[in-house]
Amino acid sequence: TKGVSEPYRMFTSRAEYRLSLREDNADLRLTETGRRLGLVDDARWDHFCRKRDAIERERQRLRLTWVQPETLPPTEALQLVGQAIEREYRLEDLLRRPEVDYTRLTTALQGRYAAPEPLTPEQAEQVQIGVKYAGYIDRQQLDVQRAADYEQLALPADLDYSAVRGLSIEVQQKLSRARPQTLGQASRISGVTPAAISLLLVHLRKKRLRPASTPQAA
Repeated sequence: TKGVSEPYRMFTSRAEYRLSLREDNADLRLTETGRRLGLVDDARWDHFCRKRDAIERERQRLRLTWVQPETLPPTEALQLVGQAIEREYRLEDLLRRPEVDYTRLTTALQGRYAAPEPLTPEQAEQVQIGVKYAGYIDRQQLDVQRAADYEQLALPADLDYSAVRGLSIEVQQKLSRARPQTLGQASRISGVTPAAISLLLVHLRKKRLRPASTPQAA
C-alpha cells in the first residue's frame, strides 16, 4: 500500500506485519479472496479446503492432547526434549520447545502421538510455524487491530514532528512534508514504519486527542 522511491528494490522492512505476510502462507491468506473474485476453480478450492482443515484439525489435536510423565519415560523424554518431564504437558507445549520439531514429536514413542491422518510436508510446516511463533503472531494481530482502531485519530495541522520522541529524522521530514490529517494517513506514507506510528500514538495519547470527525456532506 506504500509507494517506493526505488522500485527496483524490495525491502522486508517495507512490509507491514511481515510475520503474517509470509511466502509459505500465501495460499492460506489469499485463496478465499481469489475464490470470491472467481479466480479459483473448484479443484484448487477443494485442495485448499482440505489443506486448511487438516492444519486446523492438527492444531486442535496438539492443543487437546496431554502427555503424562508416566507415558513418557525419562530415557525417551531425554531424547525428545532433553530432560525428563516432571508434569503433564500438551503436545503443543512440547512442540514450542526450540529443540523439538514436528516430525520429531510425532515419531516419538513409536508414533504414539502421530496424527491420525499423516500431514503433507507443507501442512506440517504450517502447523509447526503456527505453534512455535503463536505468541509473536498473536501480538502482531493485536497491533493490526490497534492500528485499525486508531485509523481516524486526528493529527493537528500544526503538530511539530521534531517534538515526537524517538522519531528518526527521515520520518520527521516525511511527515512534515506530507502533513497527514489522521494517524491512518500517516501510516501509509512510504518510510513511516509501524514503530513510528506507535511513537506518534504515544504522543497523541499524552495530548489526549480525539478521533477525527467525519466531514459533513455538502
